[in-house]
Amino acid sequence: MAIWQDLVDGQGFPVGYASVMRFVRQLRGAAAPEAHAVIQTAPGEEGQVDYGDGPMVRHPATGKYRRTRLFLLTLGYSRKSVRLLTWQSSTRIWAELHERAFQRLGGVPAVIVLDNLREGVLRPDVYEPTLNPLYRDVLAHYGVTALPCRVGDPDRKGKVESGIGHTQRTPLKGLRFERLDAAQTYLDHWDARWADTRIHGTTKRQVAAMFTEERPHLRALPPTPFRYYAFGTRTVHPDGCVEVAKAYYASRPAASATTSASSGTSVWSASSTRTRARCCASTSAITPAGTAKTRMIGRGAPRPRPSSSSRGPPPSARTSGSSPRCSIPTMRCAACGAFRDFLALARRYGAAAVDAACAVALDLGPTYQFVRRYLERHPPAPLTLRQVRSPDPPAHPLPRPPPGSRPPGRRR
Repeated sequence: MAIWQDLVDGQGFPVGYASVMRFVRQLRGAAAPEAHAVIQTAPGEEGQVDYGDGPMVRHPATGKYRRTRLFLLTLGYSRKSVRLLTWQSSTRIWAELHERAFQRLGGVPAVIVLDNLREGVLRPDVYEPTLNPLYRDVLAHYGVTALPCRVGDPDRKGKVESGIGHTQRTPLKGLRFERLDAAQTYLDHWDARWADTRIHGTTKRQVAAMFTEERPHLRALPPTPFRYYAFGTRTVHPDGCVEVAKAYYASRPAASATTSASSGTSVWSASSTRTRARCCASTSAITPAGTAKTRMIGRGAPRPRPSSSSRGPPPSARTSGSSPRCSIPTMRCAACGAFRDFLALARRYGAAAVDAACAVALDLGPTYQFVRRYLERHPPAPLTLRQVRSPDPPAHPLPRPPPGSRPPGRRR
């Protein structure tokens, strides 16, 4: 396909693709494709993201060719893909690539299916995976729910896996570029000229036509972009200050003499710094490196920023009757399975036992894993049948049989 496309663009090749395909088949044998199940989704419901190997590009610092990384976001309904190139990957770069892909699509899908890479998932889990805080907040800003795949199960996001293989085999096969922007321009031209106008092998329809149907179902972009921040653990010095980016910020002194040992999490952005320590908390604006800001601003610990994991169950769960308590934070999407697992616990241990476990979890650990472990270690008492005797004699005792009659069941 890549050879035929280059012949058409560069040489004006008038013959169709079938002629080139038959010629290439004579040079190498064609292997039978492996069968996979096709996952059908509604328009605007799902998008899949993944990394792949990009082309070789000359690095501006070293002057040597270096392998780039290819980011791909594919919509589940129309198979419309956004392809972006980057030199390296980090949590912020991973989140920024999502934002650029959303802006190119003109909207966001409801669910993002991703792999368990470190930039997005810190701890893989079937029920409640631990997402990267920055990536979680970016998706919450755009109103998207993350749905990580099971470990070792890439077929769940087979559409983006197929898109990466299509990109590597077709436009980027054996090519090298001198600049990263030149490689991105070539990839964008191929995407608009060939990828969007092709007839997809599964749907048998044009990708651009299906994306035209799917675009109105995408969620609207927020009016403001996400405000990025960095977070880390900082130690409160004996003078009551913490160091962030070579600058010092005042914090509320501790009640005891253990200020130097107190440590907490500091969150800083381009304009402000927020410190949460064990006995001190402050919020102040960013100061130049090497300077100190001693004016105390915050008197109490700031309220934590709401995240996607603390918004409660979906609206359909709030009217489920005597199921688990609705205040237990779960994923906002019922497809994540967390709320269905709570219902399974209610069927196994009973609604009353799950309500009691959820009440404990509200104070200690509001997660599904905590509730499940609590029920396993504190199972409800089994129900037994026992005879209850009345303490008082009956008001109307049974009449005695008449004299001379034979009592039932007794021999003379």
